[in-house]
This record gives sequence, structure tokens and C-alpha cells, in this order.
Amino acid sequence: MQRPPLLARINWYWTFQLAGWGALALFNSVYGGSSQLRIVVTIACWGSLGGLLLSHLWHGVLHRRGWAANGLRWKRILPSLALLAAIQTASVTAAFHVMYPPDVLRGLAWLPGALLFWFGVFLTWTVFYFTTLSLRRAAHLEAETLRLQLHGREAELRALQAQVNPHFFFNSLNSVRALIFEDREAAAHMIDQLAGLMRHALQSGQHATVPLSAELDAVRAYLAIEQIRFEERLRVSFAIEISAPGLEHVRVPPMALQTLAENAVKYGVEASAEGADIRIAARRASPADGVAMLQIDVANTGALRAPGNSTCVGLRNARQRLQLACGERASLELREQSGWVHATIHLPEQA
Repeated sequence: MQRPPLLARINWYWTFQLAGWGALALFNSVYGGSSQLRIVVTIACWGSLGGLLLSHLWHGVLHRRGWAANGLRWKRILPSLALLAAIQTASVTAAFHVMYPPDVLRGLAWLPGALLFWFGVFLTWTVFYFTTLSLRRAAHLEAETLRLQLHGREAELRALQAQVNPHFFFNSLNSVRALIFEDREAAAHMIDQLAGLMRHALQSGQHATVPLSAELDAVRAYLAIEQIRFEERLRVSFAIEISAPGLEHVRVPPMALQTLAENAVKYGVEASAEGADIRIAARRASPADGVAMLQIDVANTGALRAPGNSTCVGLRNARQRLQLACGERASLELREQSGWVHATIHLPEQA
């Protein structure tokens, strides 16, 4: 089991307790003067030890009574601080009487100043303690908010993935249905290919991202299925940048490339009597703000056209899943250029 970081293992309560009361002992030793230094230091240490004990007991009272959870309540706090100051003053006065001759402390002129000093010390301790608690609660709240946001993003991603897989399966079944009436053996072969492809879709659906190589293999299998149906009307080429080492290991959202390939078949090949060329390219793009970027382009010959009765669930979910899985830098652009329709993904590299 991995040990937590050093800062997480430190007991910050006792660290600040010892540091604070130790600093007060040093201050009182210096302020007490240089005559009879040993006695001055002894009384200063006695006062700090007493303050340490009283503040720790005060810490327990705050927690047992629930005052620490409700913020500063001055009507409760101030009388308690006055009592702490009185006890501490009595303790230090007793130390004075033990260490010094009885006639050193004459009268009571010193008493208000001593009470006010120790009241200020415990007031400072209390304000510092409540401030620390507030900061810690704010940090915990921020961490919890981030955790809930992360779970929300994961849930949304799973929901979108659950929509994409039936959408893809519906399109593929339409292809099988059309082929059954033409070539039963080819239809049986297509069903086998489809079973393997659905296995990939279900397995990859358990992860936010998959390697680019796995996604490309799924796309090749899908296009092989569609080539059984469209034959010469579907012409496919791949242009994967071979000079970019490690490109195949870059992580991409599952079925995102598959969705673009489906749209290229539907709006390019299926919509044209002559069919269409489909070209799939992947390369490293120019870094954006120092972050390495991957560019994947799925292009088909033809022109952009209105979606008609299509729900466009594939492209819409592809955009959303890109944002959820890869962050705000990820994007999906659809454009027409020189007789080709390009669906281009830009996303930061994740290995």
C-alpha cells in the first residue's frame, strides 16, 4: 500500500501548538529581562506549558459542545476565554511566588495587565484555530465538489456511450437486413464481423478512452462489413502517419472515429449511385499552448447536405464525448472542401 505524502502524515494541530507556545515562551523570556535569566526562562516555559494544556482542553470543549462546527459564537466564547485567562494568570502567579521572594509582587496593579495579556493570547489562539478550521473546510468542500463533478462527467459519458452503441447497432442491422435478400452467405459473414465489432464496442464502453490502434481496427472491421454490402461503391484508404512513433498508443474516446466513419458511409456512399471514396488520416498536429495535439480526419467525396430525418445523435454525442473525455481543447469540425466532406477531430495526446 502506497504511503500518503509527507505533508499528509504531519499532525498539523500539534505542530502549530508546539510552535506557537514555544514562540510565546521565547518572547516572554526575552521580554522578562536579563536579570535572573534562569528564573525568567523557567516561568516563561511554565506559562507556555500551562497555556498548551489549557488550549488543548479548550480545543476539546469546542469539539464536544459542537462550537467548532458552528463558527465563532462570541456570547459563548468570550466568557470562556475570560475564565481561561484567569486560570492561566493564577498559574503563572503561583510560579512567580514559588520562584521569587514574596515581596516581588506587591499589590494588584499588575493583575489587570496580566489578565488582559492572557485573554489576548487565548483570543488569538481561538481566532487562529477557527480560521484554520474554515480554510480546511473550504478545501474539503472544494475537493468534494471536484469529486462530484468528476463522477457527474463519468456518468454523463457512460450515458452518451450507452446511446451510441444502440445507434451503431441499429445502422449495422439495417446493412445486414439489406444484404440478406441479395447474398445470404455474405450476410452470414457480415453477422460474424458484426459480432466481433459489437464485442469491441461493449468492451471499450467500459473505458473513457481506448488506444487509437484499437479504434482503427474497429473502423476497418466496420468498413469491411459495409464493403460486403456496397462492393465497388465503397472505396477506402488509410493514411496513418508512420513517422510519428507511439501514435497508435494515443488515447481517443471509444467509438468516436467509428461514428464519423458511419456518417461518411451514410451521407457519402449510400447517398450516391456511384458510391464514394472514404479517406481516414491520423497525424500529429502543431502543439496548442505547448500541448501535443492529435488530428484525425475522416473524409468522403460528396457535399454537405441537410440531415433530413436523421437525429444526428452520432455527431452530437461524438462532440460531447470528446469534451468530456479529452477536455476543452478537444473539438470536432465538419466542413466541405474541394469536393470532399471532412470530419476532423483535434484532441490533446493522452498516452
